[in-house]
Amino acid sequence: MTPAQTTPDTVLLCYCSCPDADSAQAIAQTLVGERLAACVNRLPGVISTYRWQGAVTSDTETLLLIKTTAGRFEALKARLLQLHPYELPELIAVPVERGHAAYLDWLRDSVSAESTG
Repeated sequence: MTPAQTTPDTVLLCYCSCPDADSAQAIAQTLVGERLAACVNRLPGVISTYRWQGAVTSDTETLLLIKTTAGRFEALKARLLQLHPYELPELIAVPVERGHAAYLDWLRDSVSAESTG
């Protein structure tokens, strides 16, 4: 599914790695607090291996699993890039094709500016 095939209500699962638990917590709190994400799971102890500036390196990071909608993604991305300590933060969004309908409805409502919940 390409971005052209999504609608503003399409649920996205976004991945973002953070250098430590404190930065992950701050990002999670801000994204949920500002209704850019409905929920953020923090998974500490993830080991990432990648090429950076010509060298292969491994680091222990905290992985964020961020739930949002396609309609909120650009605002989420802009805010995350403001908050993230990395020079080049990882942010990957994957459309959710299936899920528990009631949860997906709650998720959409949670990132809606009109929500009272």
